[in-house]
This record gives sequence, structure tokens and C-alpha cells, in this order.
Amino acid sequence: SVVTWRDGGHERVPLPTLRVPMTRDEFLALALRNPVNVAIAHALAQLALPDAWLVAGCLVQTVWNVLTGRAVSHGIADYDVFYFDPDTPWEAEDAVIRTLHARLAHLGAKVEIRNQARVHLWYPDKHGLPYPPLTRSTDGIDRFLTENTQFGIRPSGGDFDVYAPHGFDDVARLIVRPNRAPNFSAANYEAKAARWKALWPE
Repeated sequence: SVVTWRDGGHERVPLPTLRVPMTRDEFLALALRNPVNVAIAHALAQLALPDAWLVAGCLVQTVWNVLTGRAVSHGIADYDVFYFDPDTPWEAEDAVIRTLHARLAHLGAKVEIRNQARVHLWYPDKHGLPYPPLTRSTDGIDRFLTENTQFGIRPSGGDFDVYAPHGFDDVARLIVRPNRAPNFSAANYEAKAARWKALWPE
């Protein structure tokens, strides 16, 4: 098995054996082992939100959990949904949030829904960093803090579209890398990586 070192080389943790490269279909099959991911994807298909994707950690961390033999929901803080609607008043986004929350309340999971057409309106005040207007949901995925969370899936004609600009091999190897987007924060990256390392020491 692949071996990685942590904590200054004092401990080594074996990783599960997995054929690398990981394919798109393997990633998708593992991500859909989490029934919450499946339920959210079905809800997005039913609501027909524009340019809607299930994104980020809930996908990658489900894959990590399957690979390391943990419960599929282990360590997943929330489930992120992106959509893109040029109708940008807060009231419009709030209506979508309320609708999707009502549809998914039975899951007992924290679901975060954000219209990517609005992010530039509130991000600088909240985070103290600039954020340009986006043109599609995948632009938001491209600006994630880490490369290993730059993923999105959405139902499409009985199958799924999968957005994965860096491929799947780092996910298969449980490797975390910073995404040096213009809004990158080294402090936020270190905090996120430390949390993940505690939850997935592999």
C-alpha cells in the first residue's frame, strides 16, 4: 500500500490500495455511496435550478471515507450547492434557499446553497478579500481554497456531469494542495488542512 508520513515523520499511516489513475466513473460511484449526496442531486434535478451543482467537500470526503473504511458521512460538516442565476436580489436567493431546505429537511444534514452570481456582492465585506463577478457556477468551484475540493456533480439526462479540473488522482491518494487563486488565504488553508488531517490522518 501507499505510505505517507505525518507529524514530522514520527508516524506512518497506510493508505488503502487503489488503482491510480482514478477514473471519473470511479469517483462518481464512490461519491454517490453517500445517500445525502444522492438525495441532494435528485432534488436539484427536480427543482431545475439554473447551472446547479453539488460541490466540494461532501463529494471528496465521501470518497475518502469509503477508501478508508469510515462511515460515509464521517467528518462532513455541510453539503454545498452552487447555482447561477443572474437575478441577484437577496430575496430571490432566499426563496431558493428556503425551497431547497424544505425539500431536504428530512435528511438532517446542513445544506448550504449559494447563487454564484451574487458572491461578489457580499464576499469582500465578509472575508476582507476581493472577489470578481463570476459568469457560471464552475467559476466558483475554480476559486476554492484547495485543489482537492474543486469538484462538482449534477444530474444530466439520466447520468451526471462531473466537473474536475485537476482530475481525480489526488483524491485517490488523499493529497491536499492549495489553490493559489487570487483570494487565497494561507491561514485559512492551514486551518482547513489541519482539520482534515485530524479527521483523515491517512
